[in-house]
Amino acid sequence: MTDQDNAVNGLEPKEASASNIEVLKDLCENNANFFAKDTSENGQRLYISFMGIRENLDEISQKMARIASEAPRFDFDESTPGNGYRSFLSVANSAIDYGIALNKKICLKRASAFFRKSQLTKDVESCAHLIASLDTCFKHLETLISWSSAGNLFPDEEHSPQELLSNYEDINQYCFYGRCMGFQFCESLRNILQFISMSMAIFSEIYYNQGSFFAKATTSLMATSKYVNDPEQRARRIVNISQNADVNFCKAFWFLSENELMTNMPYVVAPSVAVSRIISLPPEPFTLEVDGREIDVPVPSSHIGRKPVQVRLISHEVHEGMIGEASNKYKSKPPARGLIIHCHGGGFVAQSSLSHECYLREWAKQLKVPILSIDYSLAPEAPFPRALEEVTYAYCWALKNCQLLGSTGERIIGAGDSAGANLLLSTTLKCLNLGIPPPMGLFVAYVPTLVNFVPSPSRLLCMMDPLLPFGFMMRCLKAYACPDNKKVENCDQTSDTESFEEISESDLMELQAHKSPVSETSDTLTYGSLNSGEDDRNKDIDLQSSNIENSQKYVSDFLEKYVLDSDTETDGTRVPVLKHESATSSQSIDDSLQTKVSSFVSNLKWRFNSWIAQKAQVGVDFMVPRSASAAEKYLDLDRQGNLLDEFKFTVPEDPFLSPFCAKDEDLERFPPVRVLTVHLDPCLDDCVMFSKRLKQLNKNVHLDILSGLPHGFLNFSLISKEAYEGSKLCVKRINELLNLDNLPPLQ
Repeated sequence: MTDQDNAVNGLEPKEASASNIEVLKDLCENNANFFAKDTSENGQRLYISFMGIRENLDEISQKMARIASEAPRFDFDESTPGNGYRSFLSVANSAIDYGIALNKKICLKRASAFFRKSQLTKDVESCAHLIASLDTCFKHLETLISWSSAGNLFPDEEHSPQELLSNYEDINQYCFYGRCMGFQFCESLRNILQFISMSMAIFSEIYYNQGSFFAKATTSLMATSKYVNDPEQRARRIVNISQNADVNFCKAFWFLSENELMTNMPYVVAPSVAVSRIISLPPEPFTLEVDGREIDVPVPSSHIGRKPVQVRLISHEVHEGMIGEASNKYKSKPPARGLIIHCHGGGFVAQSSLSHECYLREWAKQLKVPILSIDYSLAPEAPFPRALEEVTYAYCWALKNCQLLGSTGERIIGAGDSAGANLLLSTTLKCLNLGIPPPMGLFVAYVPTLVNFVPSPSRLLCMMDPLLPFGFMMRCLKAYACPDNKKVENCDQTSDTESFEEISESDLMELQAHKSPVSETSDTLTYGSLNSGEDDRNKDIDLQSSNIENSQKYVSDFLEKYVLDSDTETDGTRVPVLKHESATSSQSIDDSLQTKVSSFVSNLKWRFNSWIAQKAQVGVDFMVPRSASAAEKYLDLDRQGNLLDEFKFTVPEDPFLSPFCAKDEDLERFPPVRVLTVHLDPCLDDCVMFSKRLKQLNKNVHLDILSGLPHGFLNFSLISKEAYEGSKLCVKRINELLNLDNLPPLQ
């Protein structure tokens, strides 16, 4: 069985290998002996680094052996090995492979006249720090095991999270974000992860400029070269950002990255769809008839008052009855017998249905059913339980009006990733509580099921995750679960909106203030046109044409330059493949990457500027000229922050917030569940533990664990072969839940 086959089946292809450790020891000794006689500064630094790696390997190998012997006790089952302990064994093996490759490179070139000693000295020192930091991580993993009962990946309650966090500060995080960044991930994603990290560092300089936001943007962009040429400075900036930047920085950065790259990628390489439109649902009460009873559906009202709920309908083909498709009735297919209710991820604070179209278009094509993706309101402006209320409301509306979505509604399946997956699990619990039929199946990807400050081995992966650093994750959870009352106390709790026709432009603008900025209002469809019989013609997403062309050209150039060639499958689908030239000299890649990062940030200015203007119209003070903030003072210091005081907060054990806390009698009523995650996911243990609970209750549950991919990999399915294969597995699992082939024929 190949590594790829193992990855698809949830088997980690790399097992702890004592032989590889011995190989690295021998190589380090060989190189150390060579440079021991070199009296130059770099020669002695190389000697010390090689000896440091050699000594740390003795320590880490013993800890790895102890963890490897305990890890199987925490698996979901024998055929699905995976948990945070195994993940760190995988990370350690990747680091050992990285060290072997670096040592071999030096062995081959050290006698050459062109040997770049100063450059490679920094590389070896970074590798030495990496091994030492992983050794510290394994020390904490041993502590976690001692705190945990058999098979429980979450520590016993007698140990507080602060007790372990106080020890986390001795982990050197800088080595994970510098020269070694992305070593644990598949090769096809390393360039893009480096690109995103450099963009974050550059963006932070613009974000924290004193004065107006763009006043010093041009000067700040000149700093791009320092983050390309000095990985140590980049690492220091990223770690300090993750520890000190507030949740608004996270929202702002994710807005920029999703708006420019991810939301325009579908126009370049994703399948075209016949329908992709926004529908605005009015906050009006309605009822569902269930077994002869009328059940009132609660209208979302918490925190921001009654506002329209925004959803996006995506379909590869036009189906009869579809909203706004009267002009295409002669070209329509019969109503689909299935329907997907989708909730996007984004840490409860960012992203939208539009930013997830990069894979939803492919899903719509392969599944051949409409997808209704819900643009729920985002924290911190709209914290828990607002998003849950909106998702429940939209789901119930779809139950009642599935014919308007081009579906008979015979098989309605929920599908979501990350925060969206959490909301779908909570919506299922809410429906069971209200007596409303839940979805007939649930597909959840890398889902957090315990929204609380509870340490687990996989959550320790946040210390080295370029997409979900520890500080970012905790601030997102805190913004959603523990809102700042000052930010929401002035929100209206009532609504004057009576019908779709009465939703004004200002209402929609205000709604946008609580949603991801990429959820455009220009293509919003209201229900009034359908009631009045208007012939609303289908439109694709209506962005300004010049901006689309510029963005598409940028994305296309980026993909061509850095990421992929393409293969063509038998059905004509273009499949991303890592370009062979990606392994060329790092200098040429760095030079080009510097240009692209500068272009990336430059192309985003007009988008963010227009968004700020939009926010100002509805009175949202999201980004204003600022003086030096507390966070800014620490961004360039060579020190790691103290997170202990900041994350002393209590999250209620509410099953609607943390589905893992649900009662057995509620979980026993759950529909079939398919859980998919990755070995390098900080939420891996959440997925394993929740799947275990369902399994113990004899529920229909299946767990897949993929290798080499990060949390949020679905957003990279168009630029990574491995991520694309992961997306195909998602489609397979959703198809199993739909089970359309076994439906009785229509009468």
